[in-house]
Amino acid sequence: VLRAAQKFKLPAQFRGRTLCYGLIGPIFCPRCRSLLAASIGLNEEQKEFQKVAFDFAANEMAPHMAEWDEKEIFPVETMRKAAQLGFGGIYVHPDLGGAGLSRLDTSIIFEALSTGCVSTTAYMSIHNMCVWMIDTFGNDEQRHEFCPPLCSMDRFASYCLTEPGSGSDAASLTTSAKRDGDNYILNGSKAFISGGGETDVYVVMCRTGGSGARGISCILVEKGTPGLSFGKKERKVGWNSQPTRAVILEDCVVPVANRLGAEGQGFGIAMRGLNGGRINIASCSLGAAHASVLLARDHLSVRKQFGEPLANNQYLQFRLAEMATGLVTARLIVRHAAQALQEDRGDAATVCAMAKLYATEECFKVCNEALQMHGGYGYLKDYAVQQYVRDIRVHQILEGVQSSVIP
Repeated sequence: VLRAAQKFKLPAQFRGRTLCYGLIGPIFCPRCRSLLAASIGLNEEQKEFQKVAFDFAANEMAPHMAEWDEKEIFPVETMRKAAQLGFGGIYVHPDLGGAGLSRLDTSIIFEALSTGCVSTTAYMSIHNMCVWMIDTFGNDEQRHEFCPPLCSMDRFASYCLTEPGSGSDAASLTTSAKRDGDNYILNGSKAFISGGGETDVYVVMCRTGGSGARGISCILVEKGTPGLSFGKKERKVGWNSQPTRAVILEDCVVPVANRLGAEGQGFGIAMRGLNGGRINIASCSLGAAHASVLLARDHLSVRKQFGEPLANNQYLQFRLAEMATGLVTARLIVRHAAQALQEDRGDAATVCAMAKLYATEECFKVCNEALQMHGGYGYLKDYAVQQYVRDIRVHQILEGVQSSVIP
């Protein structure tokens, strides 16, 4: 359609109406802006909290994104402000302080927030996943003890599955939990833990039984528990506004009352959490791509070469159109997966894995292409596009699709 519009020079009255003509010339027409703002197809309530999230990202996150990255600041107070808007427990029951929204609503919010800071939003998505796990699999006492302060982000949570020797093969984890009366004695270590050392509640997958998935249980370990310690803060390419450390358990005594579900149910709980986590991370990728397309648009409009703006270059117009198409296509599969998970469809796990795989790959391409369009400026830290590229790269690694993408 875009190429046809360019070739046939459609009259002005059709621009941005029946056909999307806006990528030609001024780069984006009002209709394109609406498309990239991800509001098409949403109901009025969804548009409203999407606007709240976009405004929060623009006013409270984007102005500080570069500083949080450079100084490796974990922006606790900003996240608590976000929690006041309901973003600390988006899909947690309202009686526990959550917003009680759907998986699709959650995806919309995380996409919008990520336009302000991918790294911070990605941590918030992990935190939300942890709170949901406690709300869903905890007993009433656990739910009412842990969820309210987590939803308000007075306390923060971390998800602890990966180990130095078990990444994609999560069922081979070796962290042990030996029963001793009314307590478990935990020994082992977890690697690459977002929020490690700064957060208050660690959702730990550990082995209470034999080998394989059926021997794994899920136990909540609180900061300050004797025997719980942390490794050095990792130096990372991106995701610098959230600390990453190893979580070390050495004869760590935790009450049996802190176990979520029954013994042996931990692997299932972990995977159920990851189904939503994959949608969340994919949504954060959408936000990065969204912001990067707009940055590329603005740069092409002001940067001149050979006496005219780069925006007048047909080749760059086509590339920008392809970027926008990739973003919108990725958004469609992510929202489809979110709906499948909300409906608890039989293929939900597979669709979530597919969405995560496609969206993280496609959105990284979009961000990287936006950097390329900036030329040498894109490689400077004064330009935000490079941070989106660095922050989004890890999304292709973590919360991997594993074998669940195979029907």
